[in-house]
Amino acid sequence: MPQSLSKVYIHIIFSTKHRRKLIDEEIQPLLFDYLGGICKGLECYPVQVGGYLDHVHILCLHSRKITQMNLLEEVKKRSSKWIKTKGEKYSGFYWQNGYGIFSVTPRNIDKTAAYIRNQKNHHKKIAFKEEYRKILKSYDVDYDEKYVWD
Repeated sequence: MPQSLSKVYIHIIFSTKHRRKLIDEEIQPLLFDYLGGICKGLECYPVQVGGYLDHVHILCLHSRKITQMNLLEEVKKRSSKWIKTKGEKYSGFYWQNGYGIFSVTPRNIDKTAAYIRNQKNHHKKIAFKEEYRKILKSYDVDYDEKYVWD
């Protein structure tokens, strides 16, 4: 086969350190655009970026040119550095150490994108920790609770 072809959609989830509610309505649209721009610059084309006060979701088409680990390292490092320039109240901003990254079948792209767009309403009913546990369960991920949160 002379070509290398790939089409892998991924859903990335990570929170602020200690789930501090620092992603307020003032910074949300700017942050979500910035996260999408980082992904695009790494050829991981964003489909939907969103989240709520203490976490973000990124749905993107993963490039075959970058590892998952390197993608997350760059997204978190660059965005953390950027947000700290947006005012004193963000000067202590940090992301959690870990992250979740999950494959999404092409037929579920629209459903996943809608889920990400609806985060504000979704979190009127469910906290981030509970949401994340449900996602881990739906993907049948084994995890130790004491290592998931920081």
